[in-house]
Amino acid sequence: MIGSDYTLELCNVFHSGQVEPGSFFQRLTGDVKTGVILKDVSFLTHSGEVTAILGSKGSGKRALLDVISRRVPCKGHILLEGVPLEKDYFRNTCALVRHSTKLLPGLSVQQTLALSLTKISGYLKSSKVKQVMADLALSQVANKCVTNLTKSEYRRLVIGVQLIRDPIILLLDEPTWDLDPLNTYLVISILSNAAKKYGTTIILTMEKPRSDVFPFLDRVVYLCLGDVVYAGPTRNLLDYFGSIGFPCPQLENPLMYYLCLSTVDRRSRERFIESNHQIAALVEKFKVEGPAIMQGNHAEHGRIINPNKIQLNYGKAGGVRTIWMLYLRMLASIFNVKKHGLKQMTMRLLSLPIYFFILWIFYNESENYQRAFITKSGLIFNTMVGTYFISIMNTICLYGPYRTRYYQESQEGLYSGASLLLAWNLVSLPFSFITTFASAAIIYPILGDLSDTIDYLYFALVLWSSYIYAEQQSIAIMMFVKNGLIAAVVNIYITCIYVMLASGVLRSYKGYEDWLFYLTYLTHTRYASIFLHRSIFKQPMFDALAFSDEENCTSINSMIQTSSNINTNSNANCRYPTGKAFLTERFTSKNFGGDIDQTGDFNMDFNLGISFAFSLGIIVLNKFLYLMPLPGYIVDKFRE
Repeated sequence: MIGSDYTLELCNVFHSGQVEPGSFFQRLTGDVKTGVILKDVSFLTHSGEVTAILGSKGSGKRALLDVISRRVPCKGHILLEGVPLEKDYFRNTCALVRHSTKLLPGLSVQQTLALSLTKISGYLKSSKVKQVMADLALSQVANKCVTNLTKSEYRRLVIGVQLIRDPIILLLDEPTWDLDPLNTYLVISILSNAAKKYGTTIILTMEKPRSDVFPFLDRVVYLCLGDVVYAGPTRNLLDYFGSIGFPCPQLENPLMYYLCLSTVDRRSRERFIESNHQIAALVEKFKVEGPAIMQGNHAEHGRIINPNKIQLNYGKAGGVRTIWMLYLRMLASIFNVKKHGLKQMTMRLLSLPIYFFILWIFYNESENYQRAFITKSGLIFNTMVGTYFISIMNTICLYGPYRTRYYQESQEGLYSGASLLLAWNLVSLPFSFITTFASAAIIYPILGDLSDTIDYLYFALVLWSSYIYAEQQSIAIMMFVKNGLIAAVVNIYITCIYVMLASGVLRSYKGYEDWLFYLTYLTHTRYASIFLHRSIFKQPMFDALAFSDEENCTSINSMIQTSSNINTNSNANCRYPTGKAFLTERFTSKNFGGDIDQTGDFNMDFNLGISFAFSLGIIVLNKFLYLMPLPGYIVDKFRE
């Protein structure tokens, strides 16, 4: 662990990377145009200082932050107190904040900060939270939901989530982006005070610096197309450029004036060539005189260093504690009376019962005649498919913020995807269990006798497995697809395919070719549908159902009445003598000629077990998927 007074130094850093967006296939194969983004960048900064990296769009500001945070490879040296700054050390002791960072909705400011501290608790934790809120001028909105904050308050809270961990180095990507002048001044002044109070090295990027923030910047680095035009103390800025023939005009903003001087003029070919030559001369001039300028007079800076600074969140928390904090974070976002919390509770607990109640309204008056075979099979189909689709809808709407936050925090090495999924499942499974069992209780009296507790429990368990399966399928797809609407469409499309294939309701298995019939064995729907149909149509009430009050079917001699087998003892309106006959027609292959009771395909325990095997299997698969390293362009989509 380093002392409280330290130096960060970059020496002759070069970085090459992608310079053009490229098509999807180019990014997938890595065949994108690359070039040198940072060229021989050198500068230093000390603890307690605020350093601004200035440059126009495409100058390499963001790339420089990525290099310092060790997220991208580079050539050269990045030294923290003379020791190479490694990726793991940066993750454990430093932080990077993007201006596009998203926080979990539903939490208050105080909850968000408190749940960011994973290694301390009790009075020390609450004191630290209050201190950081006061430092960031957030005390007045401590109980306000993050979704109701102003842009400035939200930006300060995002910074506070990292500042509360007492980082040695805090990198900020455009912290004043899209803020008005007053809030820009407020944010920069707060950062300057925090740097001096906590002895933190703060490095931030700005595209359009205002003159009123000049006194709060201890050092400034000007970049142009990856080259350093100036890097040193702000108090030497005017003297340096004045000594080389570029004095700042009176009443001019020196930060913007020299930023324009360091920007290539593209308004015409002549200006482009002229400004390019001028910048090249400035770069070469600084390479000669820069080393003396960069050092400055360190003793004159007057920084306030806290010699007793202790990093309260130094290093990563253990795996169990990390999962526990993720679990608490999710619970806190659900169990609150704010808009997002009510939305989560409603979707998790009420969306499926409401759908089942609508089914109850449509099917409640159904009677036990021959048409009950089709009617109740249709009801089973709607309960199963509705469970799939409600699960997909809930997951798409609720999982997105946690996934986005994960992609941002995983870059800091805080936790893995497996930890996120475990915490999500610990929260989601009890909710899905409650809602599916409550929903099954609404619809089951139409299909069977609710007093038969075991059959009802089995029926609800299979619906629960369907909910889990669709939820995990959605999570797997959302790993790659950022847009919620596109993810929902892909999920529904995939679900429709295996529902049409294997439900046995839209089309009988007897109409399939052998390869299609065997393909149904690879779907969760086959086992869930057979179990649900078998549990309902095994009841004696389906034996010899009448066609109507006037026509009974007590003399059916054949399973299916057709023109070729109608006789004097049968009724052409009576299609199925028993529930077993209906199941035989819908769920057996075209060459089947035996008794379904003698085949393993219709064994209740077998189908129940396989249904949950599919659900458990996709949970395990997701754990491995979220441990796999993804291509950088996919991660960048979620980061932005």
